[in-house]
Amino acid sequence: MGEVRRARFGRAIKIAGLAAVVAVSASGCSVDEVLRFGWPVGVTPQAEEMRHLWTILAVASLVVGVIVWGMTLWAVAFHRKKGEGELPRQFQYSLPVEIVSVVLPTIIVAAIFSYTVVVQNDVDKHITNPDVKIDVTAFQWNWKFDYPDNPTGRPVTTLGTSETIPILVLPTDRTIQFTLDSQDVIHSFFVPEFLFKRDVFPDPEKNDTDNVFVIDRIERQGAFVGRCAELCGSYHSAMNFEVRALTPDLYGRYLQFRTQNNAVTGVPNTAGEALAALNCGELCAPEAITTYPFHTNRGERSASQRTSS
Repeated sequence: MGEVRRARFGRAIKIAGLAAVVAVSASGCSVDEVLRFGWPVGVTPQAEEMRHLWTILAVASLVVGVIVWGMTLWAVAFHRKKGEGELPRQFQYSLPVEIVSVVLPTIIVAAIFSYTVVVQNDVDKHITNPDVKIDVTAFQWNWKFDYPDNPTGRPVTTLGTSETIPILVLPTDRTIQFTLDSQDVIHSFFVPEFLFKRDVFPDPEKNDTDNVFVIDRIERQGAFVGRCAELCGSYHSAMNFEVRALTPDLYGRYLQFRTQNNAVTGVPNTAGEALAALNCGELCAPEAITTYPFHTNRGERSASQRTSS
């Protein structure tokens, strides 16, 4: 009977393994997608480092889980009570088992903790001379972006309004430092493709908060929606912005256009006008392409009505 049970148990394990392989293959997932365990694709080295940490945590958890589940099933299958009044063989005070059950988890936790600290330090690092500095100011319910120390030597500012989504133009392949501040309540600066968000406090020095973070680079061109990830008031959900990542050459030309006067208005070009002047396709669209203004009609107090068509 013991041999029969072992054979059945072995077949069950083989079938479970085959089912797992078929499930992964049938889903059309690549090895990289499987190892992501649902982690999104980021556009910065820090995002990829956090993905590696996530993969290690998931794999370690699965390994520990398989060991625990296997030992549990093994105990149930081969050491269960076999008859009335008969106890299965008892195992007590097994020194090797106790050593393994203490030492192995300690090693696993220490390794995970060490790697977590390494990734956290890189994500939260400060550097002395970043290539680009951006001052981010949040307010109910929009954003202002300033470009201090830009190569033109002239102030460049992008201010969002209820009718205009602010576009934060950034270069690819350059280190970028963000300095965050709020004019009123606590907000949160969040670009999903960065896989990172940080609360934006008013008076960060007085509130003893670290309001600076750095990304090593944006690895590809693109348009990425940005959001406030902190419930900050009635129109929190409408507090979006857009990151427009361009090549360093296009970024430099963008800054030049921002400091030149518009021939029609006679004042320096807005972000949208400067992007349109670059004429580089969809990534130079003068308005946001990943999100849109939310018209709040803040002055209205009556219930809105559906328009008849």
